[in-house]
Formats: sequence, structure tokens, C-alpha cells
Amino acid sequence: MSRRLHATCVLGALVLTALLLWGCDRSGTQELRSYIDEVRARPPGPIEPLPEIQPVHAFVFESEGRRDPFVMDTQTATAAGADNSLAPDPLRPEEELESYPLDSLRMVGTVQQQETRWALVRTREGLVYRVRVGNYLGMNNGQIVGITDDTVRLTEIVSEVPGDWRERSAELKLTP
Repeated sequence: MSRRLHATCVLGALVLTALLLWGCDRSGTQELRSYIDEVRARPPGPIEPLPEIQPVHAFVFESEGRRDPFVMDTQTATAAGADNSLAPDPLRPEEELESYPLDSLRMVGTVQQQETRWALVRTREGLVYRVRVGNYLGMNNGQIVGITDDTVRLTEIVSEVPGDWRERSAELKLTP
């Protein structure tokens, strides 16, 4: 008896499926077909001409009386070699927050654990990092030199002329 019931259920499902598919006739596509035929019957429009290509005027560099931009002159080389002791360590592993511009980072608080004060810094994605004195952040080799309740002070090392490194101070202020 159960086999017969199973066969009846399968047959009923097949009949129901056939009825549903039969209900999905093509009458709804007639409007679409008539629109396609109408578009095909339209006369083709003119093709817009290609834009006129403007000639590029070449610049010929004449070094007579000018400095060669690809060669460092002696004054720049002297200035560049003057104080190379500030150059950042290229072998130092980069920290996570060094991939963010300083103006995209926000100080959102501080935490004190034993003798260490940590600053909480939020990225533009909303991730919060815990940093302390000695950590680096920002894209200009900025090392944290002090943390107060409302400020993270850091010293950045920037290059104004290739090879000429300068220190400058920067701060992150607490943002509510």
C-alpha cells in the first residue's frame, strides 16, 4: 500500500509541475517581441564621428644654461649628504598604523596598565589599535614620543630633498 501511495504522490507531483509549466505560456512575451520588431524596423541613425585627435607637441630639452633634472647638482648633493643620520631604518619592520595617513587616524582614548600608558587610535575603517611610546604611526616614519590624556605626540622624519632628512613634530588630538 505504501508503494502505491508513493507512486500516486510522484504522479501528482509530475502533473502539478506540468500544469505550472503550462501556465507559464509565452503570452507575456508578445509585448516584448513587438517592441523588438519595432526597434528593428527603425531606420539606422547616423554614427557620430570620432573625436578629433589633438596633436601632442613634443618638448625638446636643451640643457644649454639649464640644470639637468636627472642629475643631482653638487649643491643638492652636499645638502643631501649633510645630515644622513636621521634617515629612517629601512630594515625596521613596518607597523600596522604606518600604512595610514596621519590625518586619517583619530585618538579616541587612553588606557593605563601598570606603568605603561596606551593610546587608543581608530582608523577610518573603525578599527581601534592600542599604541604606546616608541610605536610608529602615519606614513612619515612618525614615532610616538609622548602620550597624555588628550594628545599623542610624535616625531616624524621627512625628506624635503632626496637624502636630506628632517625631524618635525606632529600630534593626534583626542576626538570625542
